[in-house]
Amino acid sequence: MNDIWTVILAYLIGAVPTGYLFAKGMGKLDIRQVGSGNIGATNVVRAMGLSSGVLVLLMDAGKALFAVWFAGRISGGSLFWMSASAVAVMVGNAFPVFLNFRGGKAVATYVGAFGYLTPLPTLAIAVLFLITALVTRQVSAGSLIGAVTFPLAVWLILHPPAPLLAAAFLAAMLVIWRHKDNLRRLREGSEHKFSFQKGKN
Repeated sequence: MNDIWTVILAYLIGAVPTGYLFAKGMGKLDIRQVGSGNIGATNVVRAMGLSSGVLVLLMDAGKALFAVWFAGRISGGSLFWMSASAVAVMVGNAFPVFLNFRGGKAVATYVGAFGYLTPLPTLAIAVLFLITALVTRQVSAGSLIGAVTFPLAVWLILHPPAPLLAAAFLAAMLVIWRHKDNLRRLREGSEHKFSFQKGKN
């Protein structure tokens, strides 16, 4: 198999709309018609509760981890193709062909893909995300702070080869761009506060 297929496959794996399928299967609910309309874990928490949101988060992270792992298996451990597949699986999550390219914000797939490629920087940024989200009660604030600082963490901790650093930067830019509306609301002071309770913002 030509190694370019690892990237195409990673996109298709990322494009599987986990949150949408979970909500349809478990709650007979179109998650796109609830809350923010996003198919990701945060909106699933709003619509279906914390345990459902955690399951969706784990499934999204898991599919991304699998995509990068499989890319490594197919390409003989090529860092270039694994890095490209990490970005591709996130693009699939954000722009899934199966839902007319309207997907999630790629944060959970970010964690899964780079948790496999760069575990220590990902863990450090996950702690920073949690602290920020808990202090501000805004998941978007934690996601944005994490995305902004992640490439720097990868560089400082790993001093990685160029393909991996470039992938970390591109992935961070994707997350920031997907949060552009949240960023506007944060500037305006109108961003939703997060609650662990079903039906709350």
